[in-house]
Amino acid sequence: MAAYLKRTASAEMRSAQYRQMGRRRRRRVLLFPLLLGLMLFLGGFMLGAARAVVEEQEEPAVEALTRSPASAVEAQPLEPAEVPEEVPAEMPEAAVEEDAWQLRLVSAAHPLPEDFEVPELTKLKGGHAIDSRVYPALQQMMDDCRAAGLNPVICSSYRTHDKQEELFRKKVNTLRKQGYSQEEAETEAARWVARPGTSEHETGLAVDIVDKSYQLLDEKQEQTPVQQWLMAHCAEYGFILRYSVEKSDLTGIGYEPWHYRYVGVEAAKAITEQGLCLEEYWMGQTEPLQQEYSVQAAPDPVETQG
Repeated sequence: MAAYLKRTASAEMRSAQYRQMGRRRRRRVLLFPLLLGLMLFLGGFMLGAARAVVEEQEEPAVEALTRSPASAVEAQPLEPAEVPEEVPAEMPEAAVEEDAWQLRLVSAAHPLPEDFEVPELTKLKGGHAIDSRVYPALQQMMDDCRAAGLNPVICSSYRTHDKQEELFRKKVNTLRKQGYSQEEAETEAARWVARPGTSEHETGLAVDIVDKSYQLLDEKQEQTPVQQWLMAHCAEYGFILRYSVEKSDLTGIGYEPWHYRYVGVEAAKAITEQGLCLEEYWMGQTEPLQQEYSVQAAPDPVETQG
């Protein structure tokens, strides 16, 4: 009997031990998912916190860039782009390139554009001025003329639009007093005083030069030693006598043997040697156009301002 009780007690102890071991296994099985879930939760929390820190650090940089003044950004020069070949356009009526500033044609038929910008000017004695690009040639021509024992004097050069308007209206008023109608006066005045916007003097490329011994602006000016020298040599310096007597029907301006216009040495020599006016050269002519012309008396020398 004692042996039986001992075996029964021993079996119950082993059974209790087995039950306790089973409970421990179940607890370990349940604990593992809990630990895994806790680890995933903590990992997600830490990742979110890290992202928040990064975004917090980047936002001020973006804000600073947005608020920085435009003047503080230094523009970098771009590399020149390759320009594709253009298809040749139709041959224009004018044979002179548009960017040939010294060959700009200014007349009643070719007024200055509204957006014309006055070039840089060089001031001369007597309150005169001329395009700075022309100044060296003009100075050399005047110096050489004086070296020949002559006394050239510049009596007119660059004019503002307002000054040209004043001269034109003055001429019109003078003709009105002589009995011309308003329309007739304006038409006749335009032959001697260019309308505002159509005068070469507004470009800074033209000068009126007279002989110190004879300063009247009339036909007799061509007989002075200064004009004889200038007519013979002006092309060497890039100038032409702009309004010759035989070209008045083409230029629209009466004879002015004192008005010299800079066109560049190459063009000046071609125009002079071929007997052209600027209009003919501008159109690509190599020979003078056939025309009829008549010599007209110059107006009052005080009023003549081409």
